[in-house]
Amino acid sequence: MKRLLWVIAVLFVFTLLAVPVLAADTFDLVIPLPLTGKQAKFGEIMKRSYEMAAEEINAKGGVKGKKLALSFEDSAGKPETARAIVEKLIDVKKQPLIVGEYTSACAKAVAAVAEERKTPYLVVASADDAITKQNYKYVFRQNQVNDHYADAFTSFLKEVVKPKTIAILYESSAFGTSGSEAMERDAKKIGAQVVLNEKFETGAIDFKPLLSKVKAAQPEVIYSVSYANEAQLLMKQIKELRLDAKLFSGGAAGFAIPEFIEGAKDAAEYVVSATLWTTQLKYPGTKEFAEKYKAKYKDYPSYHGASAYAAVYVTADALKRAKDWTQDGIRDALKATDLKTAFGPVKFEDKEGYQNQNFAETLAIQVQKGEFETIWPKNHASKPYVYPVPSWKERR
Repeated sequence: MKRLLWVIAVLFVFTLLAVPVLAADTFDLVIPLPLTGKQAKFGEIMKRSYEMAAEEINAKGGVKGKKLALSFEDSAGKPETARAIVEKLIDVKKQPLIVGEYTSACAKAVAAVAEERKTPYLVVASADDAITKQNYKYVFRQNQVNDHYADAFTSFLKEVVKPKTIAILYESSAFGTSGSEAMERDAKKIGAQVVLNEKFETGAIDFKPLLSKVKAAQPEVIYSVSYANEAQLLMKQIKELRLDAKLFSGGAAGFAIPEFIEGAKDAAEYVVSATLWTTQLKYPGTKEFAEKYKAKYKDYPSYHGASAYAAVYVTADALKRAKDWTQDGIRDALKATDLKTAFGPVKFEDKEGYQNQNFAETLAIQVQKGEFETIWPKNHASKPYVYPVPSWKERR
């Protein structure tokens, strides 16, 4: 009898440790994000958006009678911290699904852990191509890859700008490096010569020596790939130096968030950027999400927020369809995803060497009168493009 009671006790404890998500009236989901450090602005936008989606889903009854209970852990944009967080979530808390992170470096660290532990991981806003080129079975990416980030922008270059020369400036991160490589390939495709391809360190504040090289090269187009502070400082210093070009442009990220306009001020005017989403799109729920976010936080969200918002709906959809809430059950449900969201259609495919990748449509935006306007493709345009951009002297 004592042996039987001991076995029952052990099984009871094991059950509590193995399936804590199913034992409560909630599905607990801890999301790693950069909430402090240089990427905190992106983390803040995403956190707000995750919370908004969860509130909406819970107001409609949650998922299979359970509320989504979101909480967040701060990775500060450090891969080693992100890895430690996720190891704890999987090994200790037995969380059967990982969602989140922002930088590509953090997402790559998380993806390696998730695959090793056979735990599905939904990448929301990390673009390095390598993340979904590892033959991973448990890693899914909702946002577009760097190799396709600038598809709409490149189409705009090819059909409208038709440049002969391009200068590429990029920051020393996984995102910046892969973004510069993608643009170099795209430039070759459209017959433009890359006259300068220069890296700068993440966190740089003085770009004038680098911009002197740009000025000497006299490119028609300047294309930069960077996060928030660097994007703003680049354009402010370009204005200070009166460095003219036919087009100033960016590869999303720091060039496609409201803080770019706030920080760069009039130096942001006419800058064109690649982006994955705009508030002017006509996807189901796009306008409602954008207006609700603005009403609550006094500004529109960036594509990072839209992807985070949609990711909660993708998660809820997978949980509803999963045969069970084990790691493999959720993984199989994610693989079968075919959902229309406020971010756009989400369907995970294996093609072009990628696995479990959503090939989302991209766009080009331009700052006009202090606001982001969608300019390309034409069928999504909210305003006509301005090209070539006025010289700094003409803007007075």
